[in-house]
Amino acid sequence: MITTLKIFFSLLFVWMCYQVISTSIHSNLFKEWDFLGSIPWMRATLWDFYANVTAIFLWVCYKEKNIALKIIWLLLLVALGSIATCGYVLIQLFKLKPGEGLKELFIKKNG
Repeated sequence: MITTLKIFFSLLFVWMCYQVISTSIHSNLFKEWDFLGSIPWMRATLWDFYANVTAIFLWVCYKEKNIALKIIWLLLLVALGSIATCGYVLIQLFKLKPGEGLKELFIKKNG
């Protein structure tokens, strides 16, 4: 199961990096922000995004003891979204020792 998750989150990480980079090459978010901000679904999507960031950040706060790491991960989650989420999950997956599973992934604290 852990190997499958490592593969899945690695593929998702690469896919999201590709999507963000290719979209950034073709479209400047800052130039289109006024238009995008006027779309109700865009505002709803942003609220949805930040609700997800909050839920994931609560898990990060549980896992991490160091306040600096908590702040860094909050900034990364807000700035990079699912790229940072996949990165954090991958780091946690690769920290697992042989024989550890989902329970340790979610419950075991770092540091």
